[in-house]
Amino acid sequence: MPESLRLLCILAHPDDESLGTGGILAKYAAEGVETHLVTATRGEKGRIGEERPGAAVAASIREAELQRAAAVLGIRSLRFLDYVDGELDRADSVAAVAKIAEALREIRPQVVVTFAADGAYGHPDHVAISQLAGAGIVAAADPSLPGEPHRVSKQYWFILTPAAWEGYQYAFKELVSNVDGVARRANPWPEWSVTTRIDTSEQWETVWRAVQCHQSQLAGYRRLGELPSEMHEALWGTQTLYRVFSLVNGGREVEDDLFAGLREPG
Repeated sequence: MPESLRLLCILAHPDDESLGTGGILAKYAAEGVETHLVTATRGEKGRIGEERPGAAVAASIREAELQRAAAVLGIRSLRFLDYVDGELDRADSVAAVAKIAEALREIRPQVVVTFAADGAYGHPDHVAISQLAGAGIVAAADPSLPGEPHRVSKQYWFILTPAAWEGYQYAFKELVSNVDGVARRANPWPEWSVTTRIDTSEQWETVWRAVQCHQSQLAGYRRLGELPSEMHEALWGTQTLYRVFSLVNGGREVEDDLFAGLREPG
């Protein structure tokens, strides 16, 4: 009997799954692929609307929003790593890697997607989860560690090309992460660096519904609600990724399927 296909996204905050990887999560869930999500924090330091109600209240609100968005996107399972928003890069990395490896061994995905090494615009939590996810993949496959090893077949970073970033900038204004007195800004990936381009045009309305589940965050994304449908389709209708590694395929040809090389023939 063919092995079921499983996709796992390992991300930092509630709303990353919708704004970052909503298209692929919705697409593959609709195709019958098992889709799973690991989220490192509950976004408890973010604003709720225009206010900061405190970590516990914010975490509760944002967790509930993520649960609703996950249901819209068809995500099979959701788990939190229980780290504090804004402090992921200061967490005990050995413990964090062990948590991710445990999730990988339980879910047993063939494909893992996370942030790129630059964290999209240098956000420390995004950078940290990219590093921790990569280390977790290695740890999950290590037979010397307790438990049943699992070998991931393919890892991807989701990335934005200059054309896509222009759309994001229009919708979200300039995204900046100020770290240690340095303003970190996005550097879009060149078109030639895209290894994988997924058509998610049939899912853009689903992605937009998932984004709208994050009501507490929409105050910061006011322009999203004002965009015409064609702009929403442009934002969510294609996902571009960089294939970090693959044990089953390679080469210069741009993939149109995260599971290229893994599907049963016929």
